[in-house]
Amino acid sequence: MAIRDVLMRGDLALTPSEEKIVRLLLTDYPTSGLGTASSLARRAGVSDPTVVRLVVKLGYEGFPDFQAKLLAEVEARLHSPLLMMETKRQTSSSDSAVLAYLDSVTAALQKATAATPVQTYERAARLLMEAKGEIVLVGGRFSRHIAGMLAGYLVQFRTGVRDLGVLSPQAFDTLADLGRRDVLVVFDYRRYQLDVMAYARQAAALDVRILLFTDQWLSPISDLAEVTIVSPLEVASPYDTLAPAIAQMEALTAHIVSTLGDEARARIERIETVRHANAVTLDSDPQEDGGRQTPGPRKTAGPRKTPGPKSAKQDHKA
Repeated sequence: MAIRDVLMRGDLALTPSEEKIVRLLLTDYPTSGLGTASSLARRAGVSDPTVVRLVVKLGYEGFPDFQAKLLAEVEARLHSPLLMMETKRQTSSSDSAVLAYLDSVTAALQKATAATPVQTYERAARLLMEAKGEIVLVGGRFSRHIAGMLAGYLVQFRTGVRDLGVLSPQAFDTLADLGRRDVLVVFDYRRYQLDVMAYARQAAALDVRILLFTDQWLSPISDLAEVTIVSPLEVASPYDTLAPAIAQMEALTAHIVSTLGDEARARIERIETVRHANAVTLDSDPQEDGGRQTPGPRKTAGPRKTPGPKSAKQDHKA
């Protein structure tokens, strides 16, 4: 269990002084716990023995044990594929590597089921569908593609959906139009992208409500998020998997679909009508216009011209 989760346990009986320490640790997590016990006590306004008693109460042998586990957690959050290359190198055949990887993804998907309560998905769905303003979506180098997929679903259910794609200076300009009526959906997984965090922090300062998809180590954006959906990442590969994140995004979409009202359903019908009129997909009956291959409005065929005698001018050019 992550130290943050230990600190947030509901069954902890804390004294007022211990509550000050826990509050400080959570407010500036994990940095606040990386100094000495004395510095932590001084910042929290308590005695050194109070810090030691708290970490023992939390289940650690002492402050050094607490800090060692916190450092290990920080290191795990910052692992790059290069650092994990040796520790997860497959020594068996390529076929075994494939099967081992797929088995590990299956296990990660099962862990994802327990990582986030169903009630969290319900809160996320209400946040998205009841927002009076815009839904803005952003993600990191790979996770932005999941943000784009969610945007593709949401635009069928409601208006005002904007996928920022690759964050650029122009994308940051969108903050000028955001406020408390809007919702920001963020996909941020270790090693946590600086521009994504910067955008989220500035949006939070404007009272924009945040829905966060992240990993078990929790992006720093979790301190700003109203709703957080957690995904396990580790598999038999130097690269983390986003398969559980995609499944969670689609699970949220499935929940939204199950609660759609007449207005949202009517919007989907209008979109389908437009797609059919433009023969966007194969089920748009291409036989009606001779198997047309390119999208676009159908054109009404005019009267066929019958060949006639060439004019003298035409004969002269020929």
